[in-house]
Amino acid sequence: MITTLLVANRGEIACRIFRTCRELGIATVAVYSDADAGALHVREADTAVRLPGASPADTYLRGDLVVAAARAAGADAVHPGYGFLSENAGFAQQVQDAGIVWVGPPVKAIELMASKTRAKELMAAAGVPLLAPVDPAGATAADLPLLLKAAAGGGGRGMRIVRDLGELPGELTTASAEAASAFGDGEVFAEPYVERGRHVEVQVMADAQGTVWALGTRDCSLQRRHQKVIEEAPAPGLDDGLRRRLHDAAVAAAQAVGYRGAGTVEFLVSAEGRPYFLEMNTRLQVEHPVTEAVFGLDLVALQLRVAEGGPLPAAAPPTPHGHAVEARLYAEDPAANWQPQTGTLHALDVPDGPGLRLDTGYTGGDTIGVHYDPMLAKAVAHAGTRAEAVRLLARLLERARIHGPVTNRDLLVRSLRHPDFAGSRPDTGFYDRHLTALTRAEDEDGRRLAATAAALARAATRPATGPGRFGAWRNLASQPMTAGYRSEPDGTEYAIAYRTGRAGPLPETGERVVAAAPGHVTLEAGGVTRHFAVAVHDGRAYVDGAGGSYTFTVLPRFTDPAERTEPGSLLAPMPGTVVRLADGLAPGTAVEAGQPLIWLEAMKMEHRILAPASGTLTALHAAPGLQVEVGALLAVVSDTAAPDSTAPEENA
Repeated sequence: MITTLLVANRGEIACRIFRTCRELGIATVAVYSDADAGALHVREADTAVRLPGASPADTYLRGDLVVAAARAAGADAVHPGYGFLSENAGFAQQVQDAGIVWVGPPVKAIELMASKTRAKELMAAAGVPLLAPVDPAGATAADLPLLLKAAAGGGGRGMRIVRDLGELPGELTTASAEAASAFGDGEVFAEPYVERGRHVEVQVMADAQGTVWALGTRDCSLQRRHQKVIEEAPAPGLDDGLRRRLHDAAVAAAQAVGYRGAGTVEFLVSAEGRPYFLEMNTRLQVEHPVTEAVFGLDLVALQLRVAEGGPLPAAAPPTPHGHAVEARLYAEDPAANWQPQTGTLHALDVPDGPGLRLDTGYTGGDTIGVHYDPMLAKAVAHAGTRAEAVRLLARLLERARIHGPVTNRDLLVRSLRHPDFAGSRPDTGFYDRHLTALTRAEDEDGRRLAATAAALARAATRPATGPGRFGAWRNLASQPMTAGYRSEPDGTEYAIAYRTGRAGPLPETGERVVAAAPGHVTLEAGGVTRHFAVAVHDGRAYVDGAGGSYTFTVLPRFTDPAERTEPGSLLAPMPGTVVRLADGLAPGTAVEAGQPLIWLEAMKMEHRILAPASGTLTALHAAPGLQVEVGALLAVVSDTAAPDSTAPEENA
């Protein structure tokens, strides 16, 4: 029996595993980097062991340090979570060599599935349907589009879609470099890219007694940068015959490698309904909660049971009920190439209720740093039907209070309510088609009303004001007070004018003020009464109402001279590390508009800093290895406007 479990991971998955351990009476051990010293998973564990350093390579990817931590804390079992070392056969062997229980599949199964190319060969022998591989050296126009993938990769890193043969050599080089950086293996292979395909997967659970469960299907087609955003179970719109084929293929894949524990077999399903094996993830998936909700199971508890040598509870899995949908809440700006965001998370309050679940590694007051994945939480809704679950999840996210860095919350709500998602066949091209519309600033009246609420809440506090402080400034005693706000992230500015009377502040725009207090404002507009909660942190006003949430930067009266930069300045969009420069880049170099000049690594991704226009590089302050803060001057291109775009690339 396992008595003390170390989780070789961080964030929400560590917290989620600890939750099951508490229910089973198992003591818990966390490991943490210096950057995670105050993290939620550290606070929730019974014991914690420091891994000196901040980067994943120095901490969570150091198997020797993790095993030493388990020994020091007296842990008799290790659970790898997902990511990091979860599919590293060498680490699994290290754990077992130390006499510690490995809560995962056999080392041999991990090895066989670690390389996508070798896994495909094995699956072909087991009769699992596959896409025919394409030799990049002999590819022709008839083979396009192609999908390049890292053989040892996952999570979208080292992956490229090629639609032009002329781009193939460069994309191969880039994909290989990313794969080597992320996984220590630069092997890349090519296969046909299936347009408007669906990403459908089957959860499997196997014990050492030979029982293999196929726990239904999940659809994970809504993705950005080949990484999942919204997942659901069961996958909608599949006929019974296709479901049986997927289940049978997943069981065959597990049996072919002598699998034990939790795993996922992933498939690509074409528009014509043909399934193709993609890969087998030899670990717990991020999206496992939707399967747990539908089957009424705790997959982590089953993992622990199997690791202890116990059998699955029955020869067949339980009967599934209803539908579950999960949305990944990220600190990122979808309208700016999914750029990750950092800073203090002032509030993360998500409503609770029947059918709702939140898995998170953060609470209000925590800091979102640059070293790790920007996922804040996973919100899950379970209901009797797909439509009910989708409606419940959309409303849950809409009512959440999330104060701090920009998140993808609005995108998630709009995605769930989009007609294309409401249909029975979501596909991987969803954001290619709809991202612009989904990120377009809407609800102008609602935003202006929210800005008005922010101004009135501030007016109710009556403190002194000044440049750079939240509040109004008086031009003349007889004139209205005016407060300025910039909506985030779209940048629309509002000047809210109001007068103060005996009954309190009165907006010049005509809304009736029902109540106005520093943290709460009630307004009547057009005969409709609306309530707003208002909070202010670090020069930003966060306004939450029944119809949505809004964030505003409070504008100072005068322009801050520090914000003025030389035209053509390339600024760091976030804190990070410069990893490389364009070949031959130096002052005096001629550059073309859109040319990648500098690669910045932050939050497990690489971001290309592009030349905003054609010109000459007149200054270069960036160098490989240089750590920079947000807004740091990296370079200057002569006779250009300030840059306004970066293009993210997956890195690790």
